[in-house]
Amino acid sequence: MQEDNEQTLPVKARGFKDILPKEALWREQIIAAVQSCLSARNYLPIETPTLEVLQVMERGGKLAHMPFRLFDTDNELLALRPDVTLPIARMVATRMGADSLPLRLRYVQRVFREEEQLKAQAREYTQIGIESLGHSGAKADAELILLFDESLAASGLSDFTIAICTVQVLECLTRHIAKDCNKDEKWINSVLASYHKSDFVALSKLAAEMVSDNNISDNNISDNNTPDVSLYKMALNTLPTICGGKDAIDACEELIAPIIGANVLEDLRYTWDIVQAQGTKGKLKVDFSVMSTFDYYTSLVIEAYAPGVGVPLGSGGRYDRLLGTFGVNAPAAGFAFSLENVMQAMVQASESRTNADIANQATKFVKTAEKKLAPLKIAVPKGALYKESVALLAAAGLDTNGLDNPGRQLVVRNEDTHYYIVRPTDVPVFVSYGGVDCAICGRDSLAEADLELMELVDLRFGACRFVVAEPREASGVVAQKYSRLGLMRVATKYPRITASYYDSTGTQVEIVKMHGNIELAPLCGMAERIVDITATGTTLSENNLVVVDEVLASTARFVGNTTAVRIDSRVRELAVKLADIVTRP
Repeated sequence: MQEDNEQTLPVKARGFKDILPKEALWREQIIAAVQSCLSARNYLPIETPTLEVLQVMERGGKLAHMPFRLFDTDNELLALRPDVTLPIARMVATRMGADSLPLRLRYVQRVFREEEQLKAQAREYTQIGIESLGHSGAKADAELILLFDESLAASGLSDFTIAICTVQVLECLTRHIAKDCNKDEKWINSVLASYHKSDFVALSKLAAEMVSDNNISDNNISDNNTPDVSLYKMALNTLPTICGGKDAIDACEELIAPIIGANVLEDLRYTWDIVQAQGTKGKLKVDFSVMSTFDYYTSLVIEAYAPGVGVPLGSGGRYDRLLGTFGVNAPAAGFAFSLENVMQAMVQASESRTNADIANQATKFVKTAEKKLAPLKIAVPKGALYKESVALLAAAGLDTNGLDNPGRQLVVRNEDTHYYIVRPTDVPVFVSYGGVDCAICGRDSLAEADLELMELVDLRFGACRFVVAEPREASGVVAQKYSRLGLMRVATKYPRITASYYDSTGTQVEIVKMHGNIELAPLCGMAERIVDITATGTTLSENNLVVVDEVLASTARFVGNTTAVRIDSRVRELAVKLADIVTRP
């Protein structure tokens, strides 16, 4: 029995970690190697304050990550820096000025980002990066890519991929389509937001909106100048699927030239040629899906990936307008990568090599001329979506042997594919954290999890909808009660979806999180309404509940891990096959 005065062990804050000597020495070695590499290229060290004035940071654009906020004794709202580029832009513009340019700067700094509880995300990272200020053009972009490649190699990584593209393609395309098809700024922002979230199902639906004749401007109908809406739709849908080598630039040019011309690709092509002529230590590819990044980039965007790490190692690009927001008009570009992610990638690579050695010894022979790919890992949801998911995967040509009757098995291992049988609500977690490469998942689970992954294909089965419901006899009473009290209690199994819906309507609610039988909540007075998922409405009707509003519709989606989609062509190939199957007449 514990003594009353016995003290519990002190704990650290969530999302922060202690670094003990062995790890600290490794970190020190990596930092020293990378900084030596950057210093040899004449990049000078720089440091910025840990705390910045939040309003000043927001002048540079919408912050991509949620910062920690606090008030000081001057009642100034401050933020722990969530990124280093914005503070450097602020510092150069206000302390050094235009006369100091051009500049090549390097840094190693901690950044801090607020994350929701239970997402198992760090809230403190070490960023290693550079900023090249006052330099522009394809040669400067090539220097950025080559230095990113050299820095990752200097850190000790041997297997990594750098993906590049230019955001000018998407910006020009959306502006041109909006003008010709009479689309407003809201539509443009929705397209950019879909790209930012890698929600290419939403992007496809926005593209489909252009098909209606009502969307075509009267100014363009006369004189046989009617825009080819089908061409615009194809361009938006196809753009994020284009990836490869220099051939990807050619494919993009062929796609967009009839709409906006090919001038926006000239610098990217020239940059590619320069980089290829000098050679890279990692793999280099062109990928037009990586435009989902900070909103301050103006042309080149780069991201780095490594096997076994479900998120990018780092990213960067050209941000020629950012310095201007702080008072100095000058071109600029930079990159940063997470020290922690690079270390994780090296640990994963070491474990993979060890496992491969064990496998080779067990089989006693291996074809050294061929490097066999690891099995593709796919999550399949239990329950209502399971049967159709298996049938669809089989129709796509995958070996689904063992999935018809897996019994109590959670993993079915075939030669080229491993299937993980997962609760539907857990599928987004497996995908986002890299436990699997791709999965089939309902939109409802994706919306509730709100994790970083790529939505690739609407599979068009498992249709259901989220609805708001209340007791039949309470019709009108709930609204009157809300008008008097200004508050409503809502029961649901989906608090994030529910909160998002009511935030959009401006309704103040208290959300009661439940795990089942939520129909009972309004019947026993616990809540005025519920938000739940329904396919037919039968359960609601049997419990004397009526639908008062629609929240969102849900179907099954094919989704992929961010890294897996970018470095394993099999995921994209499977997405193409599935899309072809579900769109057949």
